[in-house]
Amino acid sequence: QVQLVESGGGLVQTGGSLRLSCVASGSIFRFISMGWYRQAPGKPRTLVATISSGRDPNYADSVMGRFTISKDTAKNTVYLEMNRLLPDDTAVYYCRARDSDYSTYWGQGTQVTVSS
Repeated sequence: QVQLVESGGGLVQTGGSLRLSCVASGSIFRFISMGWYRQAPGKPRTLVATISSGRDPNYADSVMGRFTISKDTAKNTVYLEMNRLLPDDTAVYYCRARDSDYSTYWGQGTQVTVSS
């Protein structure tokens, strides 16, 4: 069974940084795409960043230049480095993976709160 476990969320002040981690149960080579999504209170879940082999990462306009997605295949882990955080970045952040059959898997989410 696919398991994605996020960590690294927390409370940070405006302008601060956090690094989120998503550890998969097994090799991430089986996933054609991995990414991060977020959902703020009263808002729909939206894309933050995705990464696929052989392609440049994709970012939402709102985080472009501030967030960086990366992966370490040896550790079965995808990261989201978040810099210059803003109150509007406050949300639950979810790790998402998609396999070759286009099945989608979600982590449990980790809360990021940016204080103003």
